Formats: sequence, structure tokens, C-alpha cells
Amino acid sequence: MNFSVTARDKRARSGRFETAHGVVETPAFMPVGTQGTVKALEQRELAEVGAQIILGNTYHLYLRPGADIVAGAGGLQKFAGWNGPILTDSGGYQIFSLSELRTIEESGVVFRSHLDGSEHAFSPESVIEIQRKLGSDIMMVLDECTPYPCDREYAQKSCELTTRWARRCRDFWERSGPLHGWPQALFGIVQGSVYPDLREQSAREITAIGFDGYAIGGLAVGEPAESMYATVEQCDALLPEHQPRYLMGVGTPENLIEAIDRGVDMFDCVLPTRNARNGMLFTRRGAINVRNAKYKADPAPPDPDCSCYTCRTHSLAYLRHLFVAREILGFQLATLHNLSFYLWLMRRSREAIQAGGYADWKRSIVALMTQNTDLPAARDVRPITTA
Repeated sequence: MNFSVTARDKRARSGRFETAHGVVETPAFMPVGTQGTVKALEQRELAEVGAQIILGNTYHLYLRPGADIVAGAGGLQKFAGWNGPILTDSGGYQIFSLSELRTIEESGVVFRSHLDGSEHAFSPESVIEIQRKLGSDIMMVLDECTPYPCDREYAQKSCELTTRWARRCRDFWERSGPLHGWPQALFGIVQGSVYPDLREQSAREITAIGFDGYAIGGLAVGEPAESMYATVEQCDALLPEHQPRYLMGVGTPENLIEAIDRGVDMFDCVLPTRNARNGMLFTRRGAINVRNAKYKADPAPPDPDCSCYTCRTHSLAYLRHLFVAREILGFQLATLHNLSFYLWLMRRSREAIQAGGYADWKRSIVALMTQNTDLPAARDVRPITTA
């Protein structure tokens, strides 16, 4: 994977990396397509709103439809009808989120399926093999995402296990190579919870193994925002300058803006899509709950400054009606808007970095996004439970 930094503004940087399925400009946000689809949107709409790369989930795609079915179709792009780049995570987050359904051993992880209770073993080698079959442009090593809070002894053991798994992933990948007719990159993951010495240990060990890019994992799991930013800033100083940095599972608009200011290139998060399905819309003036009764007869668009299809075509009153009536179109229009907003935020970030005015732009956009009193400030927003 060819990656280059094209502009810098202090720590913030813009760049681009080339894959067999297209170029991705950074900073970049990856819509989450867990099961080979970004919920409530067609692939055509993803392209129209400017998505450059999407994320698929190894654990979920392994369970259904199965990696062999995807491989038989010619890879995930052909199977899903998405012509752009795809990153697949390794299932490491499911070690955290499905903790009651798994056991961790040196050899890997044993899961009980959340679908039918059947037992499945994931090893570092099998996770790479699944991603080979999926044919993603970027694969992730198997890691353990620790919870927060997490005592230091557990965090250290987990960090060291993640390093051993990463080395096995890399060794297996070197022996195997890509299954389909295009190259696949492999990213390592830095862990260590919120302990600076463990983060430094993990970063040095993972970079010594050598990968095409590096992810910062184990954040956005309940820790204070200040701890997240401090960890990201520390990792920025430890990770190679000439390779992409990916902050996994983050986050709110303000989280992204602050992380870009600390050298991050790539993001993914379910927040814009999951919260859209519950009526939360992210706008330039803060997040709003479109189900609120005050929008019952409001003829204004959700965001007057937004040029997405939803804001060009529909009013807050209509969107509220769709959610009250539980019409599927409401989910679609809200998701379309939220992803348009997140991708706009990435474009504006790139432009501000290239112009050398990122700090001033960051202050102005954060001040705008905290104007709205409909919901808590952006830094306090957490995903709403899906109805």
C-alpha cells in the first residue's frame, strides 16, 4: 500500500494511500458495513455521499454468509457490489463486546455464536485466512481490546498477548500472501489501555514487527475524553511518520477533529449510522433529536448549510413524521445525512490542513457544534440504544 503525506499543519496531516480498488484521501472516515452493508443505505448512495472506503467485520462475515461464499464470489467487493476499498477488522472488538460469549487462550479466542450458540475458534492464523478469503484491501491483526477501567496487571498481560498474536499474524501472512488477484495490506494494533508505559511498550513492539500501517485500539470504551486524547498524542510520537495511523472505533465529531490534530489519518465508528436510526442528526450547530415535538411543523431542513439529498429535499417536520410513523425511509434519510456530515467534516479537515489553518478551523467548528441545546455537547454524546 503506497501512502504519502501531502500536507502538514503541526501534528495534523493530510495524505493519500493507494489500493487496488482506489485512492483514499486522509483524514478519512470509514462508514461501518459490519455484515457487508452499511445499514439503511445502498452502495450507490455511499458513493454519492463521497465514501472512499468502508469497513467490514471479520467475525460477523465469518458467521454469515461465510468466508468461503464470499471468496467464491470473487471477494467482498464483488459479493457486495462495492467498487471501492474495504478494510476488515479482525474480530478483536468482539473479544470486548461479546465478553460473556468467549474465552481467551494463548492459541486464540473461542466464541459462542451470538446467533445460535455454536462454538467457533479464532486464532491469529485463522483470522488472517478469513480476511484473505474476504479479499479486503486492508486486514487487521487479531488483538484484545481491553475494557475500561482495567487494572494494570491485566492490561500488561493483554498487551503482551496482542504482541504475540500480531507476530503470528504477520508470519502467517508472509507465508500465505493474497488469495485474490490484488495486494492486501496488514495493519498492526497498539494496545495498553490508558497506561503510558504500556502504550509505549506496545508501540515499540508492534512497530518492530513491521506492518503496512498502525491502529490505535482499546479507546472509546468508556475512558474520559482527556485520557483518549493523551493516549493518541503519545502514540503519534511513537508511530512511524511514513505510514497511516488508524484510531479504531472513534467517535463523535469533536473526537475526530481533536484526534486529527494529534496526527490520526483514519477513523471508523457506528455513531453516525446507529444514532441516525434513532433520530439523532449531527449538524454544524450540534446534534439534534428529530423526534422532538418542537419539530412537528418545522419547515426547515435539518442543517441549512448541508448540501446532502436529505437537507436539499426534506424538512424536519417530514423527518419527524417518518420516525413517529416508524417508516423505514426515516432511517435511510437520517443515515444519509449523518454520513454526509461526517464525510464533509473529513473534507474540510483536509482543506484546513492544506491551507495551514487547521487550529483556527478546529476552534470555529467546535464552537459551532456546541451551540445547540437540543442534546448534550458533542463530547458527551454516546450511541443511543437501537430501537
